[in-house]
Amino acid sequence: MQPRAPAAIPSRILVPLIVACALFMENLDSTVLSTALPVIARELNESPIDLKLALTSYLLSLAVFIPVSGWLADRLGARLVFRTAIAVFALGSALAGLSSSMAEIVGSRIVQGLGGAMMVPVGRLVILRTVPKSELVGSLAWLTIPALIGPVVGPPVGGFITTYFSWRWIFWINLPIAAVGFVLATLYIPDVKAEERTPFDALGFVLSGFGLAAFVTGSTTLGLDVLPKPLVVAIFLAGCASLTAYLFHARRAEHPILDLELFRIPTFRIAILGGSLFRIGIGAAPFLLPLMLQIGFGLTAFESGLLTFASALGALFMKFAAKPILQRFGFRATLTANALIAATFMTAPALFTPTTPTLVMLAALLVGGFFRSLEFTGVNALGYADIDQARMSRATSLTSVAQQVSLSFGVTSGAMALEGAMAWRGGHELAAADFPTAFLLIGVISATAALIFARLSPDAGDEVSGHRPPAPDPVSAARDRG
Repeated sequence: MQPRAPAAIPSRILVPLIVACALFMENLDSTVLSTALPVIARELNESPIDLKLALTSYLLSLAVFIPVSGWLADRLGARLVFRTAIAVFALGSALAGLSSSMAEIVGSRIVQGLGGAMMVPVGRLVILRTVPKSELVGSLAWLTIPALIGPVVGPPVGGFITTYFSWRWIFWINLPIAAVGFVLATLYIPDVKAEERTPFDALGFVLSGFGLAAFVTGSTTLGLDVLPKPLVVAIFLAGCASLTAYLFHARRAEHPILDLELFRIPTFRIAILGGSLFRIGIGAAPFLLPLMLQIGFGLTAFESGLLTFASALGALFMKFAAKPILQRFGFRATLTANALIAATFMTAPALFTPTTPTLVMLAALLVGGFFRSLEFTGVNALGYADIDQARMSRATSLTSVAQQVSLSFGVTSGAMALEGAMAWRGGHELAAADFPTAFLLIGVISATAALIFARLSPDAGDEVSGHRPPAPDPVSAARDRG
């Protein structure tokens, strides 16, 4: 018997809210860690830039294991996989809190990534398979509203814990959240399975998993002293070779683990390409901003958290406006113009100085988060606009992989920009003067997404957005017919 939603709450609202418990944990964890990173680095006697591995190792683990999540959900059922994922994420959180070295933190974050790889994509798959496309934007908004509470409370909570207690508790606070999510999933998540079971693409998993791991590891460790330079280059090239081999494999395989044929669908292709460019900037910002505020401006972790939460608060407000905006303007106009607006605000911290008024910084971050959230909501909905149910799990897996890889590149891009600025200045330690270049770089990269979204057709995704172009006036229509 399938779980039933309480009579007072429709399943199209309740299921996204439950899935949002998982997304809440992920977002809370990442934002709390970003705020605490300078303190953790100091306690472990590591460079704050080197400790970016704690962020990228998690994203890398997600990218490697996400392709398996769709197949497991189709085969074993979404409810079982979702609950298992929550338990694995909680285990990784407990281990991270017990870590005493960078290697242990990185290993624990990989375990967390294994849980996260199955948790959110499978939860999103349940929504996509149970909600009509006409209600998809509203349902995804319900999914992200509670999840955005994580980034809102994460920076100040993480800063408070790190400043007045121990950074280890930033991981352990995930445990009670995981317990609640596990119980709710057991009671109310439907056990969705695919009607047709496909064989597991073992060779594709090895090629794509190793390729992504080596490619991202090589690019992430470039410029760091954690590995010899020849080894870094060898890892990077091995990743490129493995990913190239997967491209040839995917063309021949009947059921490839990452279905690249989905890129033939224009709305999906543009959502992935444009969304990936935009997310590079988004991936870098949570890494750069706490470092600038704490190391560059001398704020405590708590003071930094009270500032950085503003962008997430702005994102929370946008969730109530996303649907009417998309209905009014459609995907092409909204995503193209908004990418430029959001990217502009992404560069705003380049103008911050230690003397910039707090209210000015709060306002810039708040408005920037508002427009950033609109872009995310639109891209997420557009990607599934023309995907049929049979290919939904594969679309979810490929989308999630692209998201995590682009976020990882965002962290790497921000770190490389800092290292370049520091080398140009001739310094050996980070200073406030090193950050403007990094923020300008990520803003420019994110702005290029507008060029991709501009290629959408005017009616792209109208079934999902609810957008209907205004009918021509009778005089113009008669003139056109004549």
